Amino acid sequence: MTRRGDGSGTGDRSRIDLGAAGEGLVVGWYEERGYQVLARNWRVRAGELDIVLSQARTVVFCEVKTRRSEAFGAPVEAVGRAKQHRLRVLAATWLEERAASWSDVRFDVASVLWPRDGEPVIEVFEAAF
Repeated sequence: MTRRGDGSGTGDRSRIDLGAAGEGLVVGWYEERGYQVLARNWRVRAGELDIVLSQARTVVFCEVKTRRSEAFGAPVEAVGRAKQHRLRVLAATWLEERAASWSDVRFDVASVLWPRDGEPVIEVFEAAF
C-alpha cells in the first residue's frame, strides 16, 4: 500500500516535479534581471537552500514555493517564522564556506501559482524577511 507523503507515490513525484519546474521559472526570472545563479538546491544536514544568487555586491537567498492552487493559502504563506529562522541559519553556513564577501544579504520568497490548466504566475517578494 502506498501512502501519500511517504516519497514513494506518484503524487509525491508530481509534487517534486512541480517544485523543480517552479524553481526553474524563478531562476529564469532572476537571470532576465541580471542576477547570477551561485547555487541551486544547496543541501547540508540542517536543510536546503533553493536558490542562491548574486547581483553586484548583494547575495540573495530565495525560497521558492510552487502550488497548483491557493486552496491552502498563497504559496508565500508557507514561509513562516520557523522556516525563516532555518533559512537564516542555512545562509550563514553557506556564507561561512565562501571566501568572498558581499556587502548586502537579502532573503526573497518566490511564489509560483501554476494551475493544471493555466499559465504559471510568478511573484517574487524581495527582502521578504
